[in-house]
Amino acid sequence: MSEQQTERSFQKQDAVFLNAKGVNKKNSRWYKEVGLGYKTPASAINGTYIDKKCPFTGNVSIRGRILAGTVSSAKMTNTIIVRREYLHYIPKYQRYEKRHKNIAAHLSPAFVGVQKGDKVIVGQCRPLSKTVRFNVIKHQKQQQKGSKQFQQF
Repeated sequence: MSEQQTERSFQKQDAVFLNAKGVNKKNSRWYKEVGLGYKTPASAINGTYIDKKCPFTGNVSIRGRILAGTVSSAKMTNTIIVRREYLHYIPKYQRYEKRHKNIAAHLSPAFVGVQKGDKVIVGQCRPLSKTVRFNVIKHQKQQQKGSKQFQQF
């Protein structure tokens, strides 16, 4: 119980009553499926972390857009910056130019070891802070086979 108490206020899941008599407290973890074909990570089911903004164990629903991108920064606590690159057509020159958007997304403690360059899939949710409106729902490690890897563009 003490390993999940890292904040000044007492951390607990809203859906779990801690003072029940005769109930096995080891199996008193609440989790859910986010839907849309995305599996709940095993670390969310078996873990001991408490995060009210987690889409698997918290009070956040995924609705709206589902976007994919690469992690460009993982320096913040429980938040990452996802870079999405796309091509924009210029009709005058009949050519494309590369553009990008940065999206701030909440990173649940269920995803351990997310680093810069990893591929993630984020889902839209309610506003979690001033800039965060997305939540990570899937993580894929960066693959390095050679010295240089083919990028998207």
